[in-house]
Amino acid sequence: MADSLAAKDLTAGYGHKVVIDHQDISIAQGQITGLIGPNGSGKSTLFNVLNGFESPISGTVTLSGKPISRFSARQRAQQIACLPQRTVIPDGITVFELVSYGRYCRQRGFHHLSQTDRKAINDAIQAVHMTSKADELLTSLSGGQQQRALIAMTLAQDSCILMLDEPTTYLDLTNQLEILNLLQELNAKFRKTIIIVLHDLNEAARYCHRLVCLVDGHVKATGRPIDVITKAILADVFKVDGDILHDHGCPQIMNCHTLAMPS
Repeated sequence: MADSLAAKDLTAGYGHKVVIDHQDISIAQGQITGLIGPNGSGKSTLFNVLNGFESPISGTVTLSGKPISRFSARQRAQQIACLPQRTVIPDGITVFELVSYGRYCRQRGFHHLSQTDRKAINDAIQAVHMTSKADELLTSLSGGQQQRALIAMTLAQDSCILMLDEPTTYLDLTNQLEILNLLQELNAKFRKTIIIVLHDLNEAARYCHRLVCLVDGHVKATGRPIDVITKAILADVFKVDGDILHDHGCPQIMNCHTLAMPS
C-alpha cells in the first residue's frame, strides 16, 4: 500500500530542544493511523511536522512522494485537513458558516461562495449527520455536535488526508465513541487517510488500522494494533501491567495497574 505521508531520518523539536530524534515514519494511504505514547513522547511534535505546521530540524517529510516543504500553505491545505486539539468555537456563527471556512483553500481572493463551494459545504455537513443543525449557532450545540461541525469543516477542504489531535478530549464516553465511529465511517465511505492522536489505548486499538507508538522521541513500535498493544509494550512504554484480551483480533486491555517504579 502506498504511503500518503512519510518521514525519513526525521529530527524535530523546538529551538535547540530535540523531541523527535532521527526517526523513519510512514503513513499508509487510505487507512486510519493512530499516534500513541505517554505524555511528552513526541506525538504533538510529530503531528505538527507531518502536517507542515512545523519545519524539521533535519531529515525530510514527503507528501505523496514530494517534499512537503515545496507545497505552499494553500497547496498543503488542499492535501491535508488538520484539526488541532484546542480549537476556539467562534461566537455568533452558524454550523454552515463554520464549515464554509474549509473552502478558503479552494478559493481565490475574497470571493462569494460558488455553487461548487455550497455543495461541498452541504455534503460535508450531511456526512457528519448535522444537516438539521446547519443553520443553528455553534454555541447552542453540545460538545459532541460542535466537534462534528469542526470535522465537517475539515471535510469541506476536500483533502485526501485528515489529521486530528485528540479529537475526543473533553467529551463524555458516548460522544467519544460517536466521534470515533464517525471517523471510521468517513474512512470507509470516502477512503480518507486519517491520522489521529489518541490517549485511550483501547480506543486506538479498536478504531485504527495501524499504530505508531512513540516514547522519548523514538518509534518504539509500529504496525497493526495486535502487534503494538502487547504486554511488553505496556510495561516498557507505559509502565503498566494488564491483561490483554483479543476480540476478533482486536487487543483490549483489562485489569490495569501501574508497575512499581525503581527507587
